[in-house]
Amino acid sequence: MDAARHRSFLPHSRRVRDHPGVLRHFLAPVVPKAAASLSLPRTLVTGTGGVALTFDDGPHPEGTPAVLEVLARAGARATFFVIGEQVERRPALVAEAAAAGHLIGLHGYHHRLQPRLSRRGVREDVARGVAAIEDAVGAAPVWHRPPYGIYSPAGLRAARSAGLRPLLWSRWGKDWRKFTTPRRIAGRALAAILPGDVILLHDADFYSARDSYKHTIAALELMTSELKARKLDTVLPV
Repeated sequence: MDAARHRSFLPHSRRVRDHPGVLRHFLAPVVPKAAASLSLPRTLVTGTGGVALTFDDGPHPEGTPAVLEVLARAGARATFFVIGEQVERRPALVAEAAAAGHLIGLHGYHHRLQPRLSRRGVREDVARGVAAIEDAVGAAPVWHRPPYGIYSPAGLRAARSAGLRPLLWSRWGKDWRKFTTPRRIAGRALAAILPGDVILLHDADFYSARDSYKHTIAALELMTSELKARKLDTVLPV
């Protein structure tokens, strides 16, 4: 998410905007200090020798299989933060990703901004999302990332109460944009990349520009090649 896109989600009420406890949740995806104050990790644990590739918004009938093919050819591993309602439509795709050694995390049952949901609504969203993943792969997810990277206070409590561990990101390709290119995506994602960085990409276009995943797939080919050249492994969060 870039700054302009993120600003569109900021609460308009002066009373809310001036409340630091709430504002931090909105700023966490783009302000490292805000994320740290909420104990929301943006990178992997210290000492991790590689970087984490993560994909949001799937599974997608075309995007996810294509991403899996690129990862298989490169011998790379990734974490897929999936949407529960999409999992229910394509459980076999999620099972395939898990069987290939990739990690399945929860992105939500619906792709909805948490602060716009009630406390009950966000609890139900987490519970339904966990259940969808369990049904597909036979195990509950461990990791969670909310849509747009924005937690509400109630949503963060709901995720942690369900035993889920939050993970945001430290690098992104901004691959959801309509007017971008694979080289721009790869360049942004790998700029000043360091061991422990978490890269945000998308394997679906359900909630972004149409066919945006096609740019992501081409960018992923460039990225996996460049990561190998830099001797950076792709690792899973632990």
